[in-house]
Amino acid sequence: MPAVMPAATPLAHERRGDGAIAVLLLHGVGGSRVIWSSGVSGTTAAIAEAGYTAIAVDLPGYGGSPLPERLTTEVMARSVAATVRALGFDRAVLIGHSMGGMIAQALAAIDPDVVAGLVLACTSPAFGKPDGDWQRNFVRDRLSLLDAGQGMAGLAAKLVPGMVGPTASAAAIEQAAAVMAQVPEATYRAALQAIVGFDGRAALDAIKVPTLCLAAEFDRTAPPEVMQRMVQRIAGAEFKLLAGAGHVANVEQPRAFNAALLSFLQRHFAVA
Repeated sequence: MPAVMPAATPLAHERRGDGAIAVLLLHGVGGSRVIWSSGVSGTTAAIAEAGYTAIAVDLPGYGGSPLPERLTTEVMARSVAATVRALGFDRAVLIGHSMGGMIAQALAAIDPDVVAGLVLACTSPAFGKPDGDWQRNFVRDRLSLLDAGQGMAGLAAKLVPGMVGPTASAAAIEQAAAVMAQVPEATYRAALQAIVGFDGRAALDAIKVPTLCLAAEFDRTAPPEVMQRMVQRIAGAEFKLLAGAGHVANVEQPRAFNAALLSFLQRHFAVA
């Protein structure tokens, strides 16, 4: 088989801070690097202010990163690894939300030398059983509006209110929907097919770096019990539950989300 090549690298990104430790932020299927920016979650700024180098990337096909001919989780993972090295780092701590968490898991399996640590947020190691009912329904629910011609703005307006927790503010819902609305439809379709085919369950036992599994109480896409099972498979992994939050916890509860990941970073990757 031909080698799986990364997309164009380095990926488009926002870089803040000048610390010796790189922290790379990976967004979800309905996101972009904007999801981590000031005015949305503020995560990039919080990490930089704590003394790290924060790098929020646009995964292939998102924002300023071109869509490769074939988009898979492996292509995305290799693009992330190539970006880390192209920016002058040997390793990085990866913070992955939803799809970004899957990409982080894939990279830990494919190229573990580039992964110093993991924060896996609102994610899972697989999308149920291949071609199972849950998987089919997941794809159908997300593509039906696109197939009906309502575009990404229509999809975001329909999906996002059902993805958040009961205490999410109107502003948080609006922000998450606005970011999703900017995702190119071709990218969303390709990324969706990539992640529903992802199954990293067999590789969980091989993860040997410090890992935080960050779950949200009302997340129906990556329920807390799924993430608790991940913790049991990853040696030394920590589990943190964000009470009241849904799937877009980083936008719904940015202070709590950022505090959890900074606590993890400062305990395992202290800045000199």
